[in-house]
Amino acid sequence: MSSPTGTSARPHVVIVGSGFGGLFAAQRLAKHDVDVTLIAKTTHHLFQPMLYQVATGIIAEGEIAPATRIILRKEKNIQVLLGDVFKIDLEGKTVTHRLLERITETPYDSLIVAAGADQSYFGNDHFAEYAPGMKTVDHALELRGRILGAFEQAELSDDPDERAKLLTFVVIGAGPTGVELAGQIAEMSDKTLKGTFRHIDPTEARVILLDAAPAVLPPFGPKLGQKAAKRLEKLGVEIQLNAMVVDLDYDGLVVKEKDGSTRRIESQCKVWSAGVQASPLGKQLSEQSGVELDRAGRVQVLPDLSIPGNPYVFVVGDMMAVDGVPGVAQGAIQGGRYAADAIIAGLRGQTQEQRKPFSYFDKGSMATVSRFSAVMQVPLPGTKKKFETEGYFAWLGWLALHLVYLVGFRNRLNTLVNWFFAFSTKGRTQLAVTEQQVYARSALGALSDLEKQSIPEVEARVSGIPSTKADAG
Repeated sequence: MSSPTGTSARPHVVIVGSGFGGLFAAQRLAKHDVDVTLIAKTTHHLFQPMLYQVATGIIAEGEIAPATRIILRKEKNIQVLLGDVFKIDLEGKTVTHRLLERITETPYDSLIVAAGADQSYFGNDHFAEYAPGMKTVDHALELRGRILGAFEQAELSDDPDERAKLLTFVVIGAGPTGVELAGQIAEMSDKTLKGTFRHIDPTEARVILLDAAPAVLPPFGPKLGQKAAKRLEKLGVEIQLNAMVVDLDYDGLVVKEKDGSTRRIESQCKVWSAGVQASPLGKQLSEQSGVELDRAGRVQVLPDLSIPGNPYVFVVGDMMAVDGVPGVAQGAIQGGRYAADAIIAGLRGQTQEQRKPFSYFDKGSMATVSRFSAVMQVPLPGTKKKFETEGYFAWLGWLALHLVYLVGFRNRLNTLVNWFFAFSTKGRTQLAVTEQQVYARSALGALSDLEKQSIPEVEARVSGIPSTKADAG
């Protein structure tokens, strides 16, 4: 087991996760009188709201996943480490993480946990093999391969039933991600792929959006939800509500209706966007501090985003449960900045009792439905009312907002060029797929199982080996 070393005696802040919460916290702490170590299990900062555009060939993954080291290379007080954090010791004030067989223990004076969330299959984790989620670059690339691969297989088939199964795409979950993905699959099959095959007609592809809830886009309210549903139906998307998925396999899924009856949908390409589950690190924090978790595993933090008995351990982003704060990028950004400001203020003598509670500023919500169509909901300052709109104006607003939050001028420029090409010509520049993208899941799954089996052994090794807790500079 290794331990980061350094000569600085300055306070050491450890940040777990390189998403919006972790990255913006690190940038807030840059050039202050602290040393910062950012630990993440990926080498990039992912702009997750645009993953569906990677999956449907509009933009390249590099444009929404720039390297974290490159983003922070000018911040000399920040060190970036690659590793999967599997243990947080609140009493010993250490974080233990693993990269392959290398185990590293990093001490901290302050800790910001922004490890995010993964897809939730509501206790049916075996569904993941047949219906990938939309939480990582790997998911998006795998899904792109599955979508395009379904068309390629259908082109080779002479069996009408098999063709119908291959050309049926099911998106499970009618939230923003599900709506965006269903709309893009419909547009890609109807516009981009039209005329590119000789034995099948891609425009005859069947796209189904289903959800156990009774409405599309529930957080946006009935008015905007109905607008989005009508636009999707105009694109040819079949919307099936009050339909709960109770079983999944390679060739299709079983749906339970509201009246208790079940039916089967034959489909080889399925996508899951129906729920989220916070990082298991939240459970560790709960066991050690007594902080409560909600049903999704999120930590019910104190008003200053810390946990009981640990005034300098903060939980932000998709891992925190705060009333009125949705699991969106803005909540993570504001939470990360707040935690960083609290640490800086603490260095200047502010006590926990003197901290102002975290206050979330709701900048609104947006979701694209298709080319030139989106829904937008923005709170009116000083009132409880919200401005709601849909269509072309909302779509322009979505484009502008997401360009602003992309990291790096070149990424913004490349994305803008790809958008112009995709939306003006109906073509897409990112339609290359590889066999590894589609089939790597099984190999990664086997590796993950081995890693999970080794965690108790690793923890035993860590607890049994004395370690000098050195400052990280």
